[in-house]
Amino acid sequence: MTGFARPLVRGPLPGIGRGLTASEAGQFDNYLELLTKWQNVHRLVGSVEPAWVAENVVLDSLAFLEALPADVARVADLGSGAGIPGIPIAIVRPALQLCLIEARQRRASFLSTVVRELGLDHVEVVATRAESLGTEYHGRFDAVVMRCAGRATSILGVAMRFVRPRGTVVMSAGPSAEPASGAESLTVRTPTGTLRTFHRYRMGPNLDIDR
Repeated sequence: MTGFARPLVRGPLPGIGRGLTASEAGQFDNYLELLTKWQNVHRLVGSVEPAWVAENVVLDSLAFLEALPADVARVADLGSGAGIPGIPIAIVRPALQLCLIEARQRRASFLSTVVRELGLDHVEVVATRAESLGTEYHGRFDAVVMRCAGRATSILGVAMRFVRPRGTVVMSAGPSAEPASGAESLTVRTPTGTLRTFHRYRMGPNLDIDR
């Protein structure tokens, strides 16, 4: 185990209420190694400095679990990018079926490499735009997770296509981001004291979204 994952073993960490196991820490170390290797050619994340990755990749991703219903079994990570939050969630929740949806081919290739190298057999990578996915993906998931960089209403309608009735969409957002109508806002404090804001939506007729 390298210095990257060692501090995360002590815990408790958001979403799991404990530290990482030795096996999980090893997988996170391997994830960082792959991020570092690919970052030399393709800019995937803001930094590969271990403390930055621990805070902005691992802790940010695990914080999503605080906003997910406990009984979800199938989760889609929409616009997964470098696997945030999907890969860290997959590492600590191996019983979940994860689908990482990423339109950019180089990033999708990176995700496929991570899934293969880490042995994440419960994770599927889909390399296409969410808007182009066929109807076989509609209503397939208990929840969709995503980091939202734009207007919530513009992407929420797309995300809602993929959740089952009464399913859940969880977006991370900056503290000043304005949610769509019908959102439930949650704040999660990481072990470093950083606050993370999430907007949670449940599938229903009263959401103000662009379809």
